[in-house]
Order: sequence, then C-alpha cells, then structure tokens
Amino acid sequence: MFCVSVPASTSNLGCGFDTFGLALKLHNDFFVERWKSFSVQIEGEGDHLPKDENNLFIRAYVNACRFFGSYPEPIRVVQKNHVPTARGLGSSATAIIGGVTAYEVLFGRKISHEDKLKIALSLEPHPDNLTPALVGGFVISLWDGERIIYTKIDFPDDIKVVVAVPEFELSTREARKVIKREVSLSDAVNNIQRASLMVAGLCKGRYDLLREAVKDRLHQPYRASLIPGFYHIIERAYENGALAVFLSGAGPSIASFSVNNFDAVGKAMVEAFKEEGVKAMYLVLDVDKEGTKIHESSYP
Repeated sequence: MFCVSVPASTSNLGCGFDTFGLALKLHNDFFVERWKSFSVQIEGEGDHLPKDENNLFIRAYVNACRFFGSYPEPIRVVQKNHVPTARGLGSSATAIIGGVTAYEVLFGRKISHEDKLKIALSLEPHPDNLTPALVGGFVISLWDGERIIYTKIDFPDDIKVVVAVPEFELSTREARKVIKREVSLSDAVNNIQRASLMVAGLCKGRYDLLREAVKDRLHQPYRASLIPGFYHIIERAYENGALAVFLSGAGPSIASFSVNNFDAVGKAMVEAFKEEGVKAMYLVLDVDKEGTKIHESSYP
C-alpha cells in the first residue's frame, strides 16, 4: 500500500479568473493498493461521495489507464479527507490528481506533469486548481485547447491564507451558471490591470497593492448573490487587518491574505457569516510549495 497526499488549493484570487491557483497546506490522503474489485472507503470530509467506480479518484485512475492503453486493474482506496467538499478549496482536484498519480505508481510509469494535467482536464476542464494541486505553490496556468501552459511564481513566506468556510456547499457547475458569457471592454481591462498588479505586488513585496488587485468584475459580482453577506464578510476581514479578501474558487468559502491578526480576521469573517444566519468555521493555512507527494504507507 502507498499514500498519495494532495494539497487543497484556492483559485482565481479575485482577478485571476480560471488562471491563478495557490496550493494550501491542507491535504487529502489517498491510501491505495491493488484489490479484487474497485473499493472506496472515505473518512473525514465527503462521506456522501460515491464509493464505487463513480468515485472521482477511481474515474481519474481509469482515465489514466485508458490514456496509456493499460488495463485498469481494480484497486482499493481509503480516502482520508481533510479538504471540505464543494467549498471552493479544490477537493475535486485532489481526487483527480490523486487518481492519475496512483496510476503512475501502480504501473511504474513516469508521467510528465503535462500528461497528468491533460488527463486531469478530461474530468475538470479548467487548470487553476489542478495545477497547484500537482506542483504546489502559486501557479499561473492556461489551457490553449491542446496543452496546459503554466509557471510557478515564488509566493511570500510571511503571507498566510485565512479561509472562512461556511456550512453549506456550492457546486462549481452552479456557480458558473450565474457568470456572464460576454463581458464589456472596461471589465476585461479591469481584470487585466489587476491581475498584473497582483503578480507585481506579490513579486515585489508590495502588499499595499493587493487590496486593489483583487477587485474582480468577471465572476465575483455575479457569484456574490449565492453567498449571504458576501460584501459584508469582506469588509469585516479588512477591518481586522486582512491584506486582500476574495472568493475562494467558485465559493462559497471566502479567503484572505494576511501577515498578522490571523485569528482576528478568521473570527470576524465567521461572525459576519453568523450575522447572515450561516454557520461557518475558519482555517489559517500556509502555502504548500511542494504539491502532490507519494510515500509508502500502511493505513493507520
């Protein structure tokens, strides 16, 4: 038996819609071994997920087998999940990257990151969570229709990500339905400017630029209607010292960059959710700069 450990991720970071992704030190661990039939056991988050061939980890593993022309030998997977499901923290990306990586180990085949991501895209058609889940760190990625192009950028060591995680789930599919398919020139320019500002601010240590850099016009204004008190929660985080506050992925979690006052920021966001009648918790997370890891292990 071996373990594939895959980090959570937050994506978009406000202005970088379907482009920016950041891996976080919160992991789903997948314990894998060959078995007489496909079997899935889930502990922790996501106990309601499929436990047969419809499980996303199994589907990713099978897709990898088909991609390389291998027979999909049955496997048993024990998922020890710490990443909340359908909360905008890349839980599905952990399963997809985990399943593809399991194929690599079981068949003793070294697979390039590019091929892993190509297989992964067949199950999740945007790379902003998939890429950081695989390679770690702050990643800028795109899909040109044939391949994923990405690059990692050093992320400051002193910034932590404080995430308010509400009790309710929100599927990416539903969150994408509310976004406009056509945008104005001014909205497009807004995001180009601020995405550039985000990269410059992080690279140059200009944290004073980050609050402006997350002011998105492509997805957050539309998804805000799906999250009670969205703008109120953001303002409370800023009042308590956050550097930048944004919707984590498709939501409903709300994330912030902070260099201090981590608990104050988290508690303020949770309290703001409570004022809207929504129960929430908060997490203070470091950035995971390593990505997916494999190690021999028996299930504890």
